[in-house]
Amino acid sequence: MAARQIFLDTETTGLDPKLGHRVIEVAGVEMVNRRLTGKHFHRYLNPGRDSEEGALQVHGLTTEFLSDKPKFTEIADELLDYISGAELIIHNAPFDVGFLDSELALARKKRLKTYCPEVTDTLRMAKDLHPGKRNGLDSLCDRYQIDNSARTLHGALLDAELLAEVYLAMTRGQNSLMIEAETVSTEVRVPAFKRGELKLMVLRASVEEIAEHEAQLVEIDKASGGALWRT
Repeated sequence: MAARQIFLDTETTGLDPKLGHRVIEVAGVEMVNRRLTGKHFHRYLNPGRDSEEGALQVHGLTTEFLSDKPKFTEIADELLDYISGAELIIHNAPFDVGFLDSELALARKKRLKTYCPEVTDTLRMAKDLHPGKRNGLDSLCDRYQIDNSARTLHGALLDAELLAEVYLAMTRGQNSLMIEAETVSTEVRVPAFKRGELKLMVLRASVEEIAEHEAQLVEIDKASGGALWRT
C-alpha cells in the first residue's frame, strides 16, 4: 500500500483555542512514497474576531483581509476529505491538533484522530536528533541547507512545503529502505571465463580524493547529528 503523508500547518489568531482563538489559515502538502505529488490544500479563513497583536506580527493576516474568506465550517468537509487516512506530519503537533480539534468540535465533527489516527510531531523528532539545539523550522532549514529566504512572515502553505523538505532531510537514511527490487523475467546468458585470465586494475585514491571524501563525511556527520561511523 502506498504510504500517504500530509504535511499540515495552521495560522491562528492567538495561542490558545480555550480562550476563543481561531484558525485563520490551514494548508497541507501531500507526499506519497516520499515523493511530493503537487496536490496541495490551502484556505484562508474568517475567524469572526481580531488576531492578537503578537500573532498578527507573526502571520500578517489582517481582519480586513480575512473578512470575505469562508468560515471553517464551510471548508471542514473539504479538509477532512483531503487528509482522511493519511499520516499527518506537523511541526509542534499538539498546537495545531488542539486548534483543529476545537474547530472540528464547533463544526460538529469528530476529533482529528478519528480521520487521521497517526500524527508525527517533527519538533519531537528534531529534539531527539539534535538535543539542546534550536529546532524551530527556520533553524532546521539552516541546519539542512534548505532555502527559506521567502519566509519573511509565517504562512501555512510555505511552512508546510518547507516542513516536507526538512522531513525528507531528517529521514533521508530511510531512502534505502524504500527501494523495491525489480524482478527481471528475461533470461540473461553470461559468457564463461577463466579466473586465471581475469586481470583487475587497482586505482588508489589520491591525497586530494581522500581529503574530499573526508570533507563529505564531515558534512554528512553534521546533517545527521552524529554518524555511527564517527563513534
